[in-house]
Amino acid sequence: MLSLCTSLIAVTLVVVFGSALAWILARRAFRGKALAETLVDLPIVLPPSVAGLALLLVYGRRGLLGGALEVAGVSIAFSTIAVVVAQAFVAAPFYIRATRTGLAGVSRGYEEAAAVDGASASQVIRHITVPLAAPAIGAGLVLAWARALGEFGATIMFAGNIAGRTQTLPLLVYTEFQGSLDAAVVAACVLVLAALGVLVAVRLTHWRSVL
Repeated sequence: MLSLCTSLIAVTLVVVFGSALAWILARRAFRGKALAETLVDLPIVLPPSVAGLALLLVYGRRGLLGGALEVAGVSIAFSTIAVVVAQAFVAAPFYIRATRTGLAGVSRGYEEAAAVDGASASQVIRHITVPLAAPAIGAGLVLAWARALGEFGATIMFAGNIAGRTQTLPLLVYTEFQGSLDAAVVAACVLVLAALGVLVAVRLTHWRSVL
């Protein structure tokens, strides 16, 4: 339940904040765009343990923002919030990249035709742009959730391995493997089934072809 809840919250945050960024990267030309795209892709190539350490250096008690947050009564590191932050950090590129690709692939002609027919900007986005980009957006959403659910390195570095608080399924597999192989296998099977479900969903809906 902890893994399910934190991964869904993380993906929700990624969608809320990542959609706008994906739109800007797909539809706007600005100085520093290449740098912005590089920063978006960074968590993909960054070792998870390094990502966790980076988050700890920023949000830890002695981190760049940790002190100010402590004064405000907010403690992130080694809490359930830290799990969500770690999952969102590593999952965000998968959604942003896919959504950016989908939005960039939508023909401007359809949008311009709808605008000429009297559709407002919000109506064009809701009825034209998003439906046409939906396969790519959906693929990014599913892949981001799968990445968040399977996150291990950044979570254990930034949130720790506290049972009932920060111990997600991947951490449970690691913990149980040191004591009970059977329990580790059961937890691992849940993750394998989730991964298979993602692959089946991608193939059945032909999302793979748009990535």
